[in-house]
Amino acid sequence: MKRRLTTLTHVQHDREADSKPLSLSLIRRLFTYTRPHARTRNLLLVAVAVRAMQLPALAWVIGAVIGGPVSKLDRRGILLGALGYAVLSVVTQLTLRYRSSLALELGEYTVRDLRKEMFRHIQSMPMSFFHRARLGKLISRFTSDSEAVRNGIQNVLFISLVNLGQMIGAAVFMMFYDAYLFAVLAALSPLLWVINRTFSRRLSKAYRAMQESFSRITSTLAESVGGIRVTQGFVREEVNSGLFQELVQDHSRFNMDAARAAGVFLPLLEFKTQLFIAVVLLLGGVRVLNGETDISALYEFIVMAGVFYGPIQTLGNQYNAALSAMAGAERVFKLLDTKPDWTDADDAADLPPIRGKVEFRDVTFGYNPAMPVLHNISFVAEPGQTVALVGHTGSGKTSIINLLAKFYLPGAGQVLVDGCDIVKIRSDSLHRQMGIVLQENFLFTGTIMDNIRMSRPDASREDVIRAAKDLDCLDLIASLPDGFNTVVGEKGSGISLGQRQLICFTRAMLANPRILILDEATSSVDTLTEARIQAALERLLCNRTSFVVAHRLSTVRHADLVLVLENGRIAERGTHDELLRRGEIYTELYREFVRSGAE
Repeated sequence: MKRRLTTLTHVQHDREADSKPLSLSLIRRLFTYTRPHARTRNLLLVAVAVRAMQLPALAWVIGAVIGGPVSKLDRRGILLGALGYAVLSVVTQLTLRYRSSLALELGEYTVRDLRKEMFRHIQSMPMSFFHRARLGKLISRFTSDSEAVRNGIQNVLFISLVNLGQMIGAAVFMMFYDAYLFAVLAALSPLLWVINRTFSRRLSKAYRAMQESFSRITSTLAESVGGIRVTQGFVREEVNSGLFQELVQDHSRFNMDAARAAGVFLPLLEFKTQLFIAVVLLLGGVRVLNGETDISALYEFIVMAGVFYGPIQTLGNQYNAALSAMAGAERVFKLLDTKPDWTDADDAADLPPIRGKVEFRDVTFGYNPAMPVLHNISFVAEPGQTVALVGHTGSGKTSIINLLAKFYLPGAGQVLVDGCDIVKIRSDSLHRQMGIVLQENFLFTGTIMDNIRMSRPDASREDVIRAAKDLDCLDLIASLPDGFNTVVGEKGSGISLGQRQLICFTRAMLANPRILILDEATSSVDTLTEARIQAALERLLCNRTSFVVAHRLSTVRHADLVLVLENGRIAERGTHDELLRRGEIYTELYREFVRSGAE
């Protein structure tokens, strides 16, 4: 029961607000994505118009042949009528072929452009966005939601236009055959409106809930795969399977609710069509008996009535798909309309070549502004100095790094590089002069050479080899199965953790940065490997301003400045030897690591 309540609470928390099932503003916005493909769109609209008129024309030919040559026993007329109908049928099928092809092309172009824009948008978002967003939801925007939009463009919109055009064309013929009968049918049309109105809201909620439940399934699946080691390590397989099973059951229930609503809606539409035909037969028969019309006109009217009412059931099906497309479009545009917490100022300037002086001036910061994690941080790092940040987990070390890299902006105070406030500096120009090796040591799928060159795409193979030599790790990379051409899997799978970190070091060093950030960069390197690269790191850090965050105090012994952080404040500062002589917080940290065998 507790597990069920937890799942339901999660589902309720994850639910998004309802919206109108069909929105003209959303449709107009979607249509703007067809502007770059105006030629395809315009040809498609022409094909839609031609197709819409061809279908009533086929019915008209049938009625005309039966009411004319057939009723008069005109064999030549029957032959010519049949030939004309065959030719028109062939042309109609060719039109269908090109209409379908053009619709597929336009749908693909539009969804391709949407996905491109979404990817550019999320790439430009600050780190705070990714701390809030769930991976599964982002994936859903690119997959199920985008596919719903594709279906809305390729099928719903243009098939609906064809059907509406077919109904308009049939209505014109019906008015010509018998205006009185058509007026009676038109008077009954409010019944269709009532049915649509009654079920559209129910269908809207059902399809919206179905889309949201699928998004939750996708999100949970992504998290489960990403955290499979934790799941197996803590024997959570059965618990997670139970939670996922409940999500699947919820999704199945939402699907069934939508199917039940559609199962009532669509038969009602079909019954209404049959009811209208019965009314036509009754009133038309009376009019024939009274001499107000003839049998030929009544027959042609009934044939055209079939063309008029035939699309109603199709439109009902398309309406269901339209609800799903609207939900998908709304989610996509909600992502695109998400504003970043901050952007570079309009007057932000490119950072000129720097010496590397860094100053934090009374900086206060919190990921949640109401809960600061840094309080009045002030220090100066002169060009070429190494600054070590130490402290217990949660003390604020990584937050300082995030501010220096301009992943976040301070809530108060200033972060300056060579005297320039980074708020007034373009982020890309800052990052080009900065090298970062993070704790995650993330590698992309591809070769080792590709991953190293990410920091300097124009670097030659010789440049990469030289950077590896400077780090004294060339032989370790060369010993891999294909050396620099070794392909690494997702997140660097296929090579050891230490090798991944050395590759990240090489990537950072290839950039030749003026400011170098090492965030827990040696926390997972074995002691032998660390000792091997320590000398190379000292050479490479020479004349570069560097910030080192590390649990192993051996990596900060030679730092020019050690900042000891506690509860988001600088509790102590000085060199390694100075802080040991004081015998305060840093000394206690040092003793803890000695006792744990870290030194």
